[in-house]
Amino acid sequence: MIHGLLGRKVGMMQYFTEKGMAIPVTVISAGPCIVTQIRTPERDGYSAVQLGYEEVEPRKLTKPQQGHLKAAGGAMLRYLREFSADDPLAHKPGEVVTVELFKPGQKVDIAGNSKGRGFAGVVKRHGFRGGPKTHGQSDRHRAPGSIGAGTTPGRVWKGQRMAGRMGGKRVTIQNLEVVEVLPEQNLLLVKGSVPGARNGLLQIRKAVKG
Repeated sequence: MIHGLLGRKVGMMQYFTEKGMAIPVTVISAGPCIVTQIRTPERDGYSAVQLGYEEVEPRKLTKPQQGHLKAAGGAMLRYLREFSADDPLAHKPGEVVTVELFKPGQKVDIAGNSKGRGFAGVVKRHGFRGGPKTHGQSDRHRAPGSIGAGTTPGRVWKGQRMAGRMGGKRVTIQNLEVVEVLPEQNLLLVKGSVPGARNGLLQIRKAVKG
């Protein structure tokens, strides 16, 4: 069994349980993915299964990518990612993996790129409270304040929280619960929110701590 799948975030909605409780769920269009390569310890130094997702026109891929995919069955796929598996050698290039890989109630880890927020100040980026609003502090309301410690050490510490680029990073949320699987539409309903904007690429994996 392969331990993961690729998909895209569709959006969020309410889901009503059998007891009538409304819970927030994220709808994910997961798979189908195609096995494009098997990694082996003898050749690669580790074991894994490479999956391809989302067919595209050949002109949108480089020649090396096209050659690699032709050797794996011929389907031209936009994204290639590797996942662990119980027995990688039990799978073959060209095999199709669907959303039926997951079951309701199962725990999964979902990784994606968070929304980019641009260049942000310390109040928005780190939750600083800002400066006082009285005693003449007319322009210090959202300023960071002091960033150094004087003569010693005479420099700004590494990792000092300051203004800068916010978001746009790879984020993983662990132990999300699969609420429902819809194989006919290749949809996965997961309790709670997942990283990224609508239509963003997601990696759904079997939970490592579940």
